[in-house]
Amino acid sequence: IYRFLIHEDLEAYDLSKIKHATTAGEPLNPEVSRRFKAMTGLTLHEAFGQTETTPILMTPWWAEARPGSMGKVSPTYDVYVLDNDGNQVPPNTKGEICLKADPEHDKIGLFKGYYQEPALTARGWYNGFYHTGDLATYDEDGYYYYDSRIDDVIKSSGYRIGPFEVESILMKHPAVLECAVTGTPDEIRGMAVKATIVLVPGYEGSPELSKEIQNFVKENTAPYKYPRRIEFVEELPKTISGKIRRVEIREKDLELAHDDE
Repeated sequence: IYRFLIHEDLEAYDLSKIKHATTAGEPLNPEVSRRFKAMTGLTLHEAFGQTETTPILMTPWWAEARPGSMGKVSPTYDVYVLDNDGNQVPPNTKGEICLKADPEHDKIGLFKGYYQEPALTARGWYNGFYHTGDLATYDEDGYYYYDSRIDDVIKSSGYRIGPFEVESILMKHPAVLECAVTGTPDEIRGMAVKATIVLVPGYEGSPELSKEIQNFVKENTAPYKYPRRIEFVEELPKTISGKIRRVEIREKDLELAHDDE
């Protein structure tokens, strides 16, 4: 909703009664937060949680909100950011968000397990932690920044690329209304970065616009992260709650790759 709102003429509406604005459900690109505040004067306060939990990270209305940050740890949880070996990572280092959940720690706010799915439960609960499957970093001030789902990480030519970073850069381009970055099969790279884009009304997809967007990403991040493939669509696949279903895009591209073999 916020991604669509920043492309509307909000000055035509009386928003004076709105005191607070919050966002959750999926990470919000920093550019959207900045533009929404510039247009409305309202600071977006973000929270992060899962169906299996209550909010794990949050920015209460009285706390400082930082664009692109999910906020700080909720007092309900004992949060760690762990590497592949189960060690806490230092600030500004990517790791998995995990919740301490051994017998010595309360499990208030945590689900007990997946219904009649002990194997699935075991994949999430082990070594005294509940593993969320979400990657993030945190800074020296205790603010957390979302990276991606572990399953969404794109491995291309030996590089590990988080889609959210690329999406946040794409959202700065004036032609991009919504986007989803995924990995698509590539004979040389294993996986190639692909951007599926919904354009702002008034723009039309073309090879020239694709090239412009690719160059824009190259200029704003490491060049190897730019989307080598761009597809313009009318809308993105979403869940009933509005989350972008990147898995559906990946599955479609995988099917097309198999059909071409």
